[in-house]
Amino acid sequence: MAGHLTDKLRRGRVVLPDTGAALLNKRVHEVQAMLKRLMEAGFDPNREDYIEIDPKKIEYAANAAELQDRWRCILKMQVLETYFDLQEQEKKKKDNGEATGLRFKSNRVSGETVNRTLWTKAMDKVGERTRLYLHRLLQETRQEHYDRYFDAIARAFGPHTSYMAPTSKEDFDIHMSGSLEGIGALLREDGGHIKVVRIIPGSAAERQGGLQAEDIILAVAEKGGDPVDITDMRIRQAVSYIRGPKGSEVRLTVQKPSGVKQVITIIRDVVRIEETYVKSTVLGSERGNPIGYIRIPSFYRDFDSGKKGKSARNVTDDMRRALYKLKKRKIKGLILDVRNNGGGSLSDAVDISGLFLPGGPVVQIKNSQGMVRLLEDEDKNVVYDGPLIVLVNRFSASASEILAAALQDYGRALIIGGEHTHGKGTVQALLDLNRNLPILHLKKYDDLGVLKVTIQKFYRINGGSTQYKGIRPDVILPSVLDSLKSGEKYLDYSLPWDQVRAVKYQRWQGSRLDVAEARRFSAKMVASSPLFKKIKEEAALAKARSEETRVPDYLAGIRKERQKLAAESDDHNGHSLLWKTLREGELPDKKEKKALQSQLAKDPYVQMAVSLMDDLRRSPRRVIGDAR
Repeated sequence: MAGHLTDKLRRGRVVLPDTGAALLNKRVHEVQAMLKRLMEAGFDPNREDYIEIDPKKIEYAANAAELQDRWRCILKMQVLETYFDLQEQEKKKKDNGEATGLRFKSNRVSGETVNRTLWTKAMDKVGERTRLYLHRLLQETRQEHYDRYFDAIARAFGPHTSYMAPTSKEDFDIHMSGSLEGIGALLREDGGHIKVVRIIPGSAAERQGGLQAEDIILAVAEKGGDPVDITDMRIRQAVSYIRGPKGSEVRLTVQKPSGVKQVITIIRDVVRIEETYVKSTVLGSERGNPIGYIRIPSFYRDFDSGKKGKSARNVTDDMRRALYKLKKRKIKGLILDVRNNGGGSLSDAVDISGLFLPGGPVVQIKNSQGMVRLLEDEDKNVVYDGPLIVLVNRFSASASEILAAALQDYGRALIIGGEHTHGKGTVQALLDLNRNLPILHLKKYDDLGVLKVTIQKFYRINGGSTQYKGIRPDVILPSVLDSLKSGEKYLDYSLPWDQVRAVKYQRWQGSRLDVAEARRFSAKMVASSPLFKKIKEEAALAKARSEETRVPDYLAGIRKERQKLAAESDDHNGHSLLWKTLREGELPDKKEKKALQSQLAKDPYVQMAVSLMDDLRRSPRRVIGDAR
C-alpha cells in the first residue's frame, strides 16, 4: 500500500484525499441523522452504560445499529458531564447570593432524581455543540483534506517529519520568534461566535482600549474594505482576517456583553508573547544566600527579521542580559529552568552552553551519510562561573537536552529532574516547496507551504545520543509526570539510540556541586517532605487512573467519579495547581516578577534546588568535588 501511495505521489495523481473527503462527508451526514433521532429520544441517566476510552481497545462498529449505540453513549456522557457542570455553576451562584433565574423542577427518570430544568439545558447545549461540530466538519475545504493527506504521508517517515501548510508555517514562525503581527487578543470559539478571552498586555488592542474580554467579534474589515462576517466561521479562518502586517488598520464589528454593537478600529503592531521569553529573578535561601533563577521557555530566535537585516530578538542575548543583572545582585548560585522547554534554535543551544563554559565542543551532529560534525563554543569568555543547577522534566526536549547534556558531561552543572527527558535527538530543516516552481509559473499556484524533514541526529560529546533515551539527571526526584508515557520512545517510527566516537574535552575545573552529596541530601529531603510524599501518591493515582479505561456512563457512576477526583484534587491541591501551571507555561501578566517569585516559592523542585545550593555550598569539598 505504501509503495502504491508513493508511486501516485511521484506521478502527481493523488486521488485518496478526494475519496476520503467524500467518505467523511457521507459519514457526517449519517451521524447528523443519528444525532437528530438520539436527541429527540433523550437518554436515561440511570441506565448503567460504560464507555471504553482507550482507542486501541475499540474495534470498528459491526453495523449501523452498533454505531448508533456508540453515539448514544458518547452523547449521553456529554449530557451527564454538562448537567453536573451546570449543577456546580448554580451552586456557586447560590453560595454567592446571586439569583439563578431557574425554576427547579425534579424529574425521576428510572431511578435517581434529576433536575428537569438543568437536564433540558444540558441536552440543548450538547445538541447545539455537536450540531455545530458536525457542520464545521462539512465546511472543511478540499485544500484542507489535501494538507492533512500530505502531512500523514510525511509523518510516516518519523514523528518530526511533517508537511506544514502556509497557516501551520505561520504558527511555527510565531512559536520560534515569540512574536507576531496583529492586534494582540487571545480568541476562542464559543457557540458559533469568536469571543475574546483576554487582551495581551502591551499590545495594539490594549493601547486602543476598546476591545475587552468577553466581547464577540462579528465582522472584520480592512481600511476602506467591506466587512467580512465571521459568525459561524472556524477560528483559524477568522484569525487569518484579524491578523495582518504592522501599521495596517483593521476594523472590528463587536458585540459587547451588554448587547451593544460598535466598530473598533485598531492599528496592527508587533505582538510580543512575553510568556515565551527568558524570565529571571533572585530567590532567598534559608541561610540568606541570594540564588539566581532563570527560566528559558524555549530557544527562540526571529530568523525572518535576521534575514531582512533587522535586529532579531533571540534567547542568547536575553540570557546574557539576565546573567549580568543577576551577577550585579551578587548571587551565590544559579538555577537554570528548562522544564517544558521543547527546544528551538540549535545555534542558541550551543551559544547558551558557552555562557557557562570556557570554550570547547558542545554537541556532535551526524547526517544521513554518516558524516559527523562538531559544534563548539568558540568564545572562551565565561559569563557566569559559579555553582549551577539545571532543572529538567519529560517535556524538556531537543535544544534543552543539548544544553543539559553538555553541562552534565563537562561536570559544569548538577542536573535535577524526573527519570529522563523527552529524548528528541534529531535535527529538522524546512524545505520551501515554492522554490522548486519555475519562475514563470509562480503566479499560477498558491503558497505550497513547507516540508519539515529530519536530516541529522544529535550526539553528546561523550558519544552517546540524546535520541530515544533522553538525559538521565544526576538527581532524580519523584514527579507526577512519572505515570505519563511521554517521550520519544513512545512515538511511532522514532529513531533508535546509538552512539558515535567521543571527542576530547576538558572537564570543568571551577566550582561545581558534588553529585554524590547531592543525591544523599535530596534523598533525605524527599523522604521527610510531605509535598514529595503527595507527589508520589498523585503519580500512583494517575497511573492507576490511566489503566482504568472503561468508565461509567450513568448518573450515579459519574457522580462517584467526580467526587473521587475532587477529593484527590483537594488533597493534592497545591501540587496539582503547580503542575498545571508548569505544564501550560503560564505566568501572570501583571506584577510578573512578584507573581513569579510567589509561584517559585511553592515549587518543590525549585525549593529543592535552593536547599541543595545552600547545603552543598557550606563546604569547599562539597562544592568542588566530583562523584559519579
